[in-house]
Amino acid sequence: MYKFSDFGIDTNTMTKGLQGDKIKTDRILNREIVVETYKLGPSNFEGKGDRLDLQFTMNGTRHIVFTSGKALIDAIQKVPKFPFTTTIIKENDYLKFT
Repeated sequence: MYKFSDFGIDTNTMTKGLQGDKIKTDRILNREIVVETYKLGPSNFEGKGDRLDLQFTMNGTRHIVFTSGKALIDAIQKVPKFPFTTTIIKENDYLKFT
């Protein structure tokens, strides 16, 4: 039986996952957060399109939130530098950064 270490794969260069406790979007609405990084990928739900995994700090604690909000996905891809502060608000049933 092989051991993983036998393969000689350097795990130090692999993409690291996001860190923090998962939190619901409703708990961060209208509160200032510090966005540290993000990851885009397909949603786990068929027909939902892309999913934004957002790593942020709120009140000194690191969290992750998952959303398929198209306005947030479009906006995050245009951000030139991280980290940044923002507030996520709900306007006309859409989530957006302010």
